[in-house]
Amino acid sequence: MAEPNPPAQPATGAGATYKAPTPAPKKNPVLAMMGLPNLPRKLPSRNWMIFWAITGSITTAVVYDKRQRKRATAKWKHVVSPLSKELIGSPNQLPRKLTIYLEAPPGDGLRVAQEHFLEYAKPVLAASGLDWEFVQGRQQGDVRAAVAEKIRRSRREQERPGEEVVKTEENSIDDLRKKMGVPEYEGVNGDVVFGLHAWKEYVRGLHEGWLGPLDAPAQPEPEVKPAPVKAAPAVEQTDSNKIEGDDKPEGDKPEEEKKEEKKDKEKKPERPPQPPPYNSPEDYSMATLPVHIPAEFHPSNPITFPHRLGFRHTFVRLNRFFNRRKLADEIGREVAAVCFAASSREWREADGLHEQQLVLAHEEHDWPKSVWKNEEPVENADDGAVVAAPPKEKIWTSPLVVDARLMQRMRRFEISPEHEARAAAYVVPEEEIEGWIKGSLRSVWRWGVNSWNSRPMRPNVGDISGEE
Repeated sequence: MAEPNPPAQPATGAGATYKAPTPAPKKNPVLAMMGLPNLPRKLPSRNWMIFWAITGSITTAVVYDKRQRKRATAKWKHVVSPLSKELIGSPNQLPRKLTIYLEAPPGDGLRVAQEHFLEYAKPVLAASGLDWEFVQGRQQGDVRAAVAEKIRRSRREQERPGEEVVKTEENSIDDLRKKMGVPEYEGVNGDVVFGLHAWKEYVRGLHEGWLGPLDAPAQPEPEVKPAPVKAAPAVEQTDSNKIEGDDKPEGDKPEEEKKEEKKDKEKKPERPPQPPPYNSPEDYSMATLPVHIPAEFHPSNPITFPHRLGFRHTFVRLNRFFNRRKLADEIGREVAAVCFAASSREWREADGLHEQQLVLAHEEHDWPKSVWKNEEPVENADDGAVVAAPPKEKIWTSPLVVDARLMQRMRRFEISPEHEARAAAYVVPEEEIEGWIKGSLRSVWRWGVNSWNSRPMRPNVGDISGEE
């Protein structure tokens, strides 16, 4: 049976043109030997070109910044590494110990501050071999209370030597060291404060500790408001004059009590309440300095802590993310100055203000708007009445009020020109900043070279030690 639609036959008559089939493209012999297909003869489309250009640019910027950040941190680690080899004067003497002040930034948690310390400051401190202790605050006022209490404790030992002190874990360790005759470190210790919010509380705690009283002042009685009267719920009675709900089986009550006891055991212990301040900035001018106040305080360095939140600041956050190498170099220099403690200077004055009031002032622009809002007084229910707790002192948003007598005693660590030149001349090895891919290739190459060199080539002539 013939096909209904036979295929068209090529015209062979006069005037007809015959088009030869297109020959297959000739394959590149080099690619053929490698088993690869021919490369495309045209570029990708416009959209693909834009995609690969943006992706490649972002990847290059991230990789470059990460390498340079590692380079800056490794440079300062090498500069402070000789400190870890220095010997302590006496075998029983305590080593030098720094105090690190961390606090949750406004609008975020404490973990952000801890990660900032681990990424930029801890590598340099660990390379120096110094010891340090943490003072960490989770809410506004924790650093202030810790600094003030530390100063009051030292004042009590000098002004009230016979007074009984409340035993704590720290006091027990100090008493044990005194009994064993372990001398304290006699040099300069130093404090490191991260962020403007923690720095304001640190300065406020200095004023409270040195200019405030040793005993807590009498707090005003909280205002007690009568509890609102609630209408008694209507009780429905059955025909037998029994209240609904009281006829539950007795076996259910023990189970409920057990659940409540289990919840009480699993409940975490609550943190102790934050002690209120012993004085206010208005009391600074009327306060007298203690007799045993030192002529110079231990130097302290504020470390920058840039932290901005919000989708509206995306471009600012991206700019900081791609320039973290500059932040690592700045923090490494400040931490190295604290580690060496070779030189310290007085805080200067500018435009009638102390330098302590101007340092890190740009960080206030990063704080969210919620920090500047006035908080409503907290109300706690107590015995059916509502007790209005006094509002907490707002240290972050308040201007930093200082006393000139204390500002003159404060010092700041400064990097010496010798150490600065040593850091600039140090060349960081490539192995310290390379990534996982390059490091893996380098290790594979070295393994191959060592395997090749461990068995040198020699002619295979058999065993010639014996005779046939």
